[in-house]
Amino acid sequence: MGSMVRRTNPLISTLPYILTWRGLGFRTICNGRLGFAPSVSPLPSPEDSEISGAGNMVHETFRESFEIGAREITLETGKIARFANGAVVIGMEETKVLSTVASAKGDAVKDFLPLTVDYQEKQFAQGVIPNTFMRREGAPKERELLCGRLIDRPIRPLFPAGFYHEVQVMASVLSSDGKQDPDVMAANATSATLMLSDIPWGGPIGMIRIGRICGKFIVNPSMDELSLSDLNLVYACTRDKTLMIDVQAREISERDLEAALRLAHPEAVKFLEPQLRLAAKAGKEKKEYKLSMISDKTFEKVKNLAEAPIEAIFTDPAYGKFERGEALDKIAQDVKRVLEEECDEESLKVLSKTVDTVRKGVVCRRIIKEGLRLDGRQLDEVRPVCCEAGTLPVLHGSSLFSRGDTQVLCTVTLGAPGDAQQLESLVGPPTKRFMLHYSFPPFSINEVGKRVGLNRREVGHGTLAEKALLAVLPSEDDSPYTVRINSEVMASDGSTSMATVCGGSMALMDAGIPLRKHVAGISVGLVSEVDPSTGTIKDYRILTDILGLEDHLGDMDFKISGTRDGVTAIQLDIKPAGIPLDIICECLEPALRGRLQILDHMERVINAPRMQDDRNSPRIVTLKYSNDAIRRLIGPLGALKRKIEEETGARISVSDGTITIVAKNQSVMEKVLEKIDFIVGREIEIGGVYKGIVTSIKEYGAFVEFNGGQQGLLHISEMSHEPVTKVSDVVSIGQQVSLKCIEQDNRGNIKLSLKATIAPPRTKASNVVKRSVASNEQEKLQSLVEDIAVDVNKASGPISSSSSSSSPSAFLIRSTAECEEEEKSAGINVSSKSNPSEPPSAANSTASTTCSPGDLNDKEAKVEGPISAKKLKLGMKATAKVHQIRAHGLVLDLGGGVRGMYRFEAGGTKDFEIGDEVQVRCTSFSTKGIPVMSMVEEN
Repeated sequence: MGSMVRRTNPLISTLPYILTWRGLGFRTICNGRLGFAPSVSPLPSPEDSEISGAGNMVHETFRESFEIGAREITLETGKIARFANGAVVIGMEETKVLSTVASAKGDAVKDFLPLTVDYQEKQFAQGVIPNTFMRREGAPKERELLCGRLIDRPIRPLFPAGFYHEVQVMASVLSSDGKQDPDVMAANATSATLMLSDIPWGGPIGMIRIGRICGKFIVNPSMDELSLSDLNLVYACTRDKTLMIDVQAREISERDLEAALRLAHPEAVKFLEPQLRLAAKAGKEKKEYKLSMISDKTFEKVKNLAEAPIEAIFTDPAYGKFERGEALDKIAQDVKRVLEEECDEESLKVLSKTVDTVRKGVVCRRIIKEGLRLDGRQLDEVRPVCCEAGTLPVLHGSSLFSRGDTQVLCTVTLGAPGDAQQLESLVGPPTKRFMLHYSFPPFSINEVGKRVGLNRREVGHGTLAEKALLAVLPSEDDSPYTVRINSEVMASDGSTSMATVCGGSMALMDAGIPLRKHVAGISVGLVSEVDPSTGTIKDYRILTDILGLEDHLGDMDFKISGTRDGVTAIQLDIKPAGIPLDIICECLEPALRGRLQILDHMERVINAPRMQDDRNSPRIVTLKYSNDAIRRLIGPLGALKRKIEEETGARISVSDGTITIVAKNQSVMEKVLEKIDFIVGREIEIGGVYKGIVTSIKEYGAFVEFNGGQQGLLHISEMSHEPVTKVSDVVSIGQQVSLKCIEQDNRGNIKLSLKATIAPPRTKASNVVKRSVASNEQEKLQSLVEDIAVDVNKASGPISSSSSSSSPSAFLIRSTAECEEEEKSAGINVSSKSNPSEPPSAANSTASTTCSPGDLNDKEAKVEGPISAKKLKLGMKATAKVHQIRAHGLVLDLGGGVRGMYRFEAGGTKDFEIGDEVQVRCTSFSTKGIPVMSMVEEN
């Protein structure tokens, strides 16, 4: 560029420097573009040698360190997010969380506190790129919403009354080592942030987590310790009052829970002093914000107009939820009309809050002084309960639970292990196989509203019910299903989350999930009288099973769920700036009594898991295969697996060495197993029947692919009972056939048979028809044959030295001549042995035998003397005694120690007794030589 400047026009070069392109700060024109020239610093002169470059910026930081639960915790401010109204970084080992707060400028325009708490866990905190299409975080996840609620609940009551300026808290995890849960750290950092800001706030607060392993409480447990703990207690408080409690437990007793709460309070208080010291060093002066307060004049005016009609409504228990609400709205409209006539603009601005305050005073006075509630119940009385299980029979499980006007419909859907929810949180398990989704539609309170995405309230209520039921779920080995509960609120008048616990427990049992015990939940409220000068509670009453209006006008919503033996989940939300811990512990006993009453109702409806029904119960099967076989099942890019799922509707989950199948019913399961056997195959068994496809045809037979790609030979001699001259006359390429494996040599060559699966045709030589019976009848008959064979062997020794090698379910039918030849060649000698249960003469009894040799002649022949195996021929008649009565037929004593069998005929008589004499005819012999007899009608 410098050479270009030297070749410029000499006229231009004579211009003053201030007018040149360089002087104006532009580059020379090059390639048609004009740009600013880089500044070139001249060489420093000796006079300017003392002038240095840009200096190092030093931020003034403030830091506090302290120790809780044998772990060091640090609070630091001044280094990061310096423009925020308040910013604090809290650290514990390698986990660091940043919390910031900001407030809107200008006057408040709303009549409530618009506080927003956003908690974020970005994947960079653990050195991972998000596994999304855009490779960045999307909408807030459930855990982020829950952690935001965990921070919001304890800090909200400490903002001054009338402070309606918009406040936003943002907590972000900067780094995580996976050892500590950042949620409690974020809450403590937020408290320190509010203390540093100029926003008026009545803090600080402290939040602590308590666990319990082997009966020993652990303060500030790690994630590894928490996985072994049967208690996960999160407790927040000020120096002397409780603000928030969140508990997940495995049936902890009320006594142990109270001990954990009393341990948590002093540990949480340890967070307060470091925050106060940090605020003293780096905190801002609190700003004077305009508060929307109710003047005494306005309060007295509205009270005089509204108190009497409000009290009349609250003292009448005949009012229902909506009737009471409409009457109260009418009173508010009447007061508004009077104020408008008087042009009292100041009172109109705060009319809603003032009427609420009057309502609260009436309710508190009535409950504390008279001990009566809005609906006329006693303080510890539970509303009427109505519940049913199996409301929707076609579903896997369902229930309908009603308590008072609150009604919840719960359904259960069972899925495969692969249907488990995939989690992407920084800490905790990667999947979740039990999910409870709570839905609160607008129609449940007769309102109009939009259905949007994840709602913080719905997520919070659903998670509370999920934690309550998680304690009684069976292990994955006992019930490998992925379980989803849907809770649909049909009507709401208080404590729908606890109704969800009750309905969910019954729906799980209706679905056949082996719950250890039923779980029920109930909400406990508090109405208190406070000294306005000191803020202490002078008098109070505890309410069991609160209504929606009692929740709105009361001081506390204490949700407690559990079994008969202990508590499984707790959520405490309060409205005043703290409640003494003694009052909180006092609420545990009435909550237990109310919970037991509800459990009685639930157990009367369903008290044990239902047995699985073929009609609507799903089936789950876990199979073990080699990794090569699993690869064949999945196919290229999972194509075969998806095809099976699409064709059958089943779900297939694949893991290392196992395949888990979940089908809608048994018929679907059988279809899936058949397809899997065809693709993957199973161990070859001699005598097993397999389905295969003919792949090639040779002169000597056909090759068949079956059992997951294995090849077998169907020889031409095994294709039919009739002679086959041409293989293609019987089978064709691509034909699907059912074959029996009849041989497998040491080299793995498999010989298949088609004729073994086909009934043989009629034989002309003996003119005896081989019976064609159903497979189940053959099995019954075969079991009878084997039983008789055992009896005969015990009674008379072996009948034949050589047994047939044919199929066990086939019968050998012989003519008279064949029987004589076989007996002569075998040299049968049947010894006679009497039955111990019969008289000795029974063994030596003679039978008058008539010979009717069938096709030879119709002339009867009598045989004198005892019957022996040699004398008994096909077609002979004999008089026999019933020796044994079996499920499918009789064992007959033919005399001379010879046993025969008779199979019950369809529609025939089965009314026999041991010792009865019957007339029988020998119709055939079994493969083991047992005579098969039929009844002969007596003339």
